[in-house]
Amino acid sequence: MGLIGGSGVYDLEAIEGLREERVETPFGPPSDSYFTGSLSGVPVAFLSRHGRGHRLSPTEINYRANVWGFKALGCDALLSASAVGSLREDDTPRRAVIPDQFIDRTRHRPDTFFGDGVVAHVSFAEPVCGSLARTLEKAAALAGLPARLGGTYVCMEGPQFSTRAESILYRSWGADVIGMTNLTEAKLAREAEICYATLALVTDYDAWRASERPVSVETVISILGENSAAARRTMLEAVARVDPDRDCSCRHALRFAILTDRSAISEEARRRLAPLVGKYL
Repeated sequence: MGLIGGSGVYDLEAIEGLREERVETPFGPPSDSYFTGSLSGVPVAFLSRHGRGHRLSPTEINYRANVWGFKALGCDALLSASAVGSLREDDTPRRAVIPDQFIDRTRHRPDTFFGDGVVAHVSFAEPVCGSLARTLEKAAALAGLPARLGGTYVCMEGPQFSTRAESILYRSWGADVIGMTNLTEAKLAREAEICYATLALVTDYDAWRASERPVSVETVISILGENSAAARRTMLEAVARVDPDRDCSCRHALRFAILTDRSAISEEARRRLAPLVGKYL
């Protein structure tokens, strides 16, 4: 089980047999070392999305290396946690949303393992693993964290927050929350055949609500601090309840996705993508 987010959301001291591991990938270095061990009897690997000390902006994160590292460590499921802005009146700060859809507003980041000799098109109509999302919903209820299953997450580039006009536009689209990271993780997790779901922790109302001050780092950090204990309890409950025998399409996403003629795939490409496509070649 992979866990990704900020150190405030995960209690590393709760991981038994904690070990720091560095992973080399064909796509460069991940955000930081992985911390592996056992949580609730389940083998886990934790990664700080922005690196310790929050050194990497959302655009600077090497998402491909991060997800590749989880795959190399044997993870077949990835639970994410992150701060988001709310685009709805009823998704108030200190609540959580477990989104099941995304809108992509990024433009400066690599978001596929494929190309450079191997072409693949995975299905992404349902970008979140339904089994993991339902597990997160149950875990949040047990942890006392008000959470809603379902909703659309707008993934913007950042690092600046939205203009008021953009925020109002996203509301007109029917979107629910806005953040800067989760869609890219979801795309790469699907290509890696890793189940993915995210706990989106609402910290603010972005910039659309005239009666509220626009989002600021000060607000985000303050609300996250208040919610961190409930978020940690949610993740602990979720890890213990993920079904290892779930039969979902996420785990076979590449079965019919590779278009490149097998005879045209170079040995270098086969080596580079072996953990992903080896069983299909």
